Amino acid sequence: MIISKTPVRISFFGGGTDYPDHYKQHGGAVLSTSIDKYIFITVKSLEGLLEYKYRIAYSKLELCNDIEEIQHPVVKACIKFLEIEEGLEVNIISDLPARTGIGSSSSFTVGLLNALYALKGKMVSKEKLAHEAIHIEQVMLGERVGVQDQCAAAYGSLNQMNFEPSGRILVNPVIIGDERKNQLQKNLIMFYTGVSRYAHQVLEEQIQKTKENKITPDLNRIKQMVDDGMDIICNGKDLKLFGELMHEGWTAKKSLSSAISNNFLDDIYERARNAGAIGGKLLGAGGGGFFVFYVEEPQRGNVRKALAELPEIPFRFENDGTRIIFFS
Repeated sequence: MIISKTPVRISFFGGGTDYPDHYKQHGGAVLSTSIDKYIFITVKSLEGLLEYKYRIAYSKLELCNDIEEIQHPVVKACIKFLEIEEGLEVNIISDLPARTGIGSSSSFTVGLLNALYALKGKMVSKEKLAHEAIHIEQVMLGERVGVQDQCAAAYGSLNQMNFEPSGRILVNPVIIGDERKNQLQKNLIMFYTGVSRYAHQVLEEQIQKTKENKITPDLNRIKQMVDDGMDIICNGKDLKLFGELMHEGWTAKKSLSSAISNNFLDDIYERARNAGAIGGKLLGAGGGGFFVFYVEEPQRGNVRKALAELPEIPFRFENDGTRIIFFS
């Protein structure tokens, strides 16, 4: 039996520039961190004595005898990709709800690949896991996804990612002292809106505009914010500027598509700002999921009070990325 543990992520700046329709023409970049909320995946070989060959347990239970009967698209694709012939049991546990903008879908793909490789007796690089997860999601499943989530899940940590027109992806850890990193982390608070959504539905308008180059100037500014954010956190500038940049980024992000926000979400954001949040953003594609706000210590109580009806999700940055935590 194998158990993998794979983090989800918070993306600060650059989201939208990691879609191939944009970065293969103009280049892209993202500043993000993995956090200590995880997808746990257990895989084990099944003996041929059972009435089924595959047992897949997530929000539903699948018992199948043929790979084509498997309904979970990622499980089916990963088994096919790795050409696994033996029977398998796959169990999935997540710390946070799916379809909420934290990259959990790609964390699942990366974590399952990692576990299946371990079952085959292989250790593979984080780079390989990220690139193969991208291939499975974009090519085999035809999903409208970028490439930042797979890298964040595989590598972990606080990273600047660059996406070159050639297709090359560079993942560079952000080098700052523990005190600086802890201060940044302390000033971030996260709330769950209670709304889950399918990212591809939110992204349809944005991706079409990207293909038509209608939002290229907006995406180029969003990409520039990665360098601006790096300059703030790495060069000793007042971290309040990071919060102000998050506010600018959220304003820019909303311009990409009418589906990113709505009156309900705008009200949450404005209440947080009026209570003292310097800036913030809705994670992922938009439309629901988690808000992260930059709030300095004196105002945190006010923001929590203003958003008292929303669950707060405590979190910390994590540094490991996907890993195997049990092998037997």
